Amino acid sequence: MKGSALDSIFEFVKYGLTGWGWLEIVAFTLVVTHITIAGVTIYLHRCQAHRAVELHPIVSHFFRFWLWLTTGMVTKEWAAIHRKHHAKCETEEDPHSPQTRGLSTVLWQGADLYRNSAKDIPLLNRYGHGCPDDWVERHVYTGRSALGVSLMLITNVLLFGVVGAAVWAVQMMWIPFFAAGVVNGIAHFWGYRNFKSPDTSANLIPWGILIGGEELHNNHHAHATSPKLSSRWYEFDIGWMYIRILQVLGLARPRSLPMSDVAVNPNKVEIDAATIQAILSSKYELMARLSKRVQKFQASVSNTNAFSDLARTAGQLRVDFEAIWSQRALSVDQTIEAVQQWCQRAEASGISACEEFARRLRMMTVKSAI
Repeated sequence: MKGSALDSIFEFVKYGLTGWGWLEIVAFTLVVTHITIAGVTIYLHRCQAHRAVELHPIVSHFFRFWLWLTTGMVTKEWAAIHRKHHAKCETEEDPHSPQTRGLSTVLWQGADLYRNSAKDIPLLNRYGHGCPDDWVERHVYTGRSALGVSLMLITNVLLFGVVGAAVWAVQMMWIPFFAAGVVNGIAHFWGYRNFKSPDTSANLIPWGILIGGEELHNNHHAHATSPKLSSRWYEFDIGWMYIRILQVLGLARPRSLPMSDVAVNPNKVEIDAATIQAILSSKYELMARLSKRVQKFQASVSNTNAFSDLARTAGQLRVDFEAIWSQRALSVDQTIEAVQQWCQRAEASGISACEEFARRLRMMTVKSAI
């Protein structure tokens, strides 16, 4: 009888309540870490930090609880730190910029940078507005991060025995390495860029699956309030796929996508406030389109005698168009005048690519103005 009891204890320590083998445990680990990634990108990042999507309370509460268990994260702290990252991107005040703190520091100590910033009360008060502040947030989650991850450890050990501790360790490392390290670190050092955002953000790969779509980091910095991080036909954002599924189920309501509020009026020829509003909502997309037009034009005249002057003119028009939107001190009237002058120069350049682009700018407006 005594031996039977000891055997049962050893059996439990070895296999836990489930009795699962390695294959099932690995599959479980991949599933739960992916749910955590989905929670970070859909709830913390797109919903809370950027207000890009509105989630049903059931979905929000699930992600809040799950992230507390698997990461110890508190919504207000994460959202505030991320908002400051965008506001002070790649300056000394950026909480986790590899440009100022070093790639190695952000990659391997990203979680420490978050924890240190979370102690900055003025930062949380300034950038943490609009985050959950209910009884559960104040009395359960806030200040009790260790309790959440401890409960996860106990649950894993009960399910899988001693191996559950290894599953827990993987869960604890997953977000600090991939989200805090890879996205905040490598994605500001290496990758391809669709848009000339005023930072070094880059897309790691075109298919955002492992990190929930966060691999498309340059797209995000160009359109921070977009619920969709993919922008080219060959790119895939699994986080956006999940949001669309939740939308179909009535559990999510995403904001408008970039350029979705932009309209083209063929009869419009004057640059006005509606034109500026339309351009501002899609300026990085327009910069990318102009750059592509200019590059194509330069390639077409590369073997002609006129290449030097025409290529220089086209390149300068591209640079000048981008410069308009970097001048934050310009008033609306000054911006209208600057765009008007640019269009006149482009239309008189004799470069068809720039002429057509200028005509399209004149026709741009917002749907509410039609």
